[in-house]
Formats: sequence, structure tokens, C-alpha cells
Amino acid sequence: MKRLLPSLFLIGLVTGCATHLPADAQNSAPRAPKNTPAKSTAASAPYAQRADAQLWAREMAARQHLDLAWIQAQLAQARFLPQVPRLMTPAPKTSTTARDWGDYRRRFIDPVRINAGVRFWDQNADTLARAEAMFGVPAEMVVGIIGVETIYGRNMGNLRVLDSLATLAFDFPQAHPRAAERQRYFQGELEQFLVMMYNVGTPTTEPRGSYAGAMGLGQFMPTSWAQWAVDFDRDGRIDLFNSAADAIGSVANYFKAHGWVSGQPVWYPALFNTDRLNLPTLLAPDIRPSFTAAQMVELGVVPQGGLDHDGPLALIELKNGEAAPSYLVGTQNFYTITRYNWSSYYATAVYDLGQEVKAARQNRAPEVAQPATIPDLAPATTATAP
Repeated sequence: MKRLLPSLFLIGLVTGCATHLPADAQNSAPRAPKNTPAKSTAASAPYAQRADAQLWAREMAARQHLDLAWIQAQLAQARFLPQVPRLMTPAPKTSTTARDWGDYRRRFIDPVRINAGVRFWDQNADTLARAEAMFGVPAEMVVGIIGVETIYGRNMGNLRVLDSLATLAFDFPQAHPRAAERQRYFQGELEQFLVMMYNVGTPTTEPRGSYAGAMGLGQFMPTSWAQWAVDFDRDGRIDLFNSAADAIGSVANYFKAHGWVSGQPVWYPALFNTDRLNLPTLLAPDIRPSFTAAQMVELGVVPQGGLDHDGPLALIELKNGEAAPSYLVGTQNFYTITRYNWSSYYATAVYDLGQEVKAARQNRAPEVAQPATIPDLAPATTATAP
């Protein structure tokens, strides 16, 4: 990508209005027409010969006021990637293996990532400090995101973005429980990608990324790149592949845009009053902050150190395989991390990796998350404010 990006994604040339997220916020993505759900026809018919792809091309040309022949030529170059629908298909529910926070954490927090994170922070300390001052997002959170996403640029994906997005736009796996919604989302991402490439004159076959079409150190989807990426190194262009500064500023800007509250904790330890504990009510909103501190106490959970917290809270559940699950109390900032990936495991791993890297630089013990299990006994007096 070294050759491509000096001219790619110039400031002011593209616009967008979608999120980076794989969850409900994707509903705000620019939606392409509701084509017939994808069938497994790609192996026998190139996209240039597919009626659904050509209908989409005509409607995109009308929406974006682009040359239809150019759009059709790009689809003619797009290749179906059979591995992409498989990766998007949910695992069969027959599996008896329970999710395990410990296993998940070990996938993303290890000496390789921590050491790489220390080097990344050392090399970009001034930029991280400038981003923190400008956006209010701590350096360790930006470091955590980029480390979990790409190991600081080591693994940004090697699939052609055009192929990944075309495959998901026209051949999204119908086994997925939200197949129609997700297909529309990826049609919007393909549309934004083509608009970006058209505006800067870059061949659509050059950018490489993940199987979902995410790009760069921070793995931004095209709509996220268009709306929240910033030229943080001030060289007149946005380059999330080769400019660590642009990646740092863009992740921080993304967090700010999605509700990051400067100075607010990400989580509080959970203390339990099992005489009152109402887990179904507390877990019903999932990871969306929905309760005041006083309401949580009434429902049997005391946010340790957060009784005076200003803002909504959520009880976060982390399963531990066959063992009892553990919990922590998430704030708006925890929820903001999940705007990147709708997963409490992901958000906790990002937080922990950032803390591990920060502690390694300072040669001290890390202040990682401390999920707590519900005690077997229920002495109400133990669930008091610290």
C-alpha cells in the first residue's frame, strides 16, 4: 500500500454517514436498494453478468450521479471470495463449548502485543498526547484499539477490499439471522468505497483489508473512513494505512463522536447483594447503559466507587466457560468502546491491552478490569458502598 496511499482519500473529497460498527448502529449506513437476497450464484456468474448486481449499479449511478459504465467496470473486476461468506456465517448452535473470557483475553493480550504496543507508544508518544488533549481520549484506549485490531499494523488484512465488499453485498450468507439487514449494510459500504475511489482516481483493486472490508491500522470501514477519519499528521491527506498519526487521531475522533466522556472511568467493580439481586432485569439491556447507580443498588449490584456516578450504567456479564460468569459495571465509556465492535469481551480486552501496555512502559502492575463472580452466600451487609 506504500505506492497507493500518497494519493488516496484526500481530505474533503468524500462524505459519509455510517458507523464502523457491526451492530445496530449500522442501520444508519447509506442503504442500497433492497435487492433479492443473495443466492449462491457467484461461482457460476461473475458480478458483471448478475442481474442483481447490475440493478444495484444502475441505482447507485443515479443516487451518486456517477458514470454507470465506470461502476459496471468495477463490478466486472470484483471476484467472489468463497471464504468470506463462511467467515460471516454464525457457528452452529449445537456446539457445547461455552464462551470463556479467559480464553478470549489470551487471544489479544500476550507478550507479542504488549511489546509491540510499548514500541508503538514510544514511537508515537507526542501524537498520542496531542490526540488525548484534543479529543479527551486517553492514549491507552487508542493503543488498545490499534493493538487488538491489527497488532499495530502487522495484520491489516490482505484481501482486496473490492472483492470482500462485493461478495458481502451480493452473496451475504442467508444462514445469518439478520442476512437481509447485513446485506444492505455491505451494499452501503461497497457504494461508499466506490465513491471514494472514483473521487480520487485510485484503482478499486488496490486497497487491501479484512474479509469484511475494513482497512488500515484501525480497521475502518469505508463509511467510517469517510465520516470520522482525520488528517492528524497535517500533510493534506488521510492515510490510515501508513500514517500512525492519522490512525491515532481517527480512532480518538471516532471515540469522541460516539460518546466518550473525558475523565470518566470505563468500569467499576461490582459488589453483589444477593438478597435483592435481579439479574434478568439488569442484563436485559445487554451492554447498553440503562440504570442509574441508585437503580443498580435497588436491583442488587453496587458499583464500587461509583455510587455518585453521573450517567447511566450497565451490568456487564463475561462468561467463563463451564465456570460461573463474572461481572463488572460498565459506564458510557465502556459502551463507546463497543461502538467499534458490539461485544463486552472485545471492549474489556481493548481496555486491558491498553492498561497492560501503559503499565509495561512504566514498569508497574497494570490496572486491568476485575470482573467479579456472584458469591454463593448472600450476606446483604457485604454489599455496601466502599
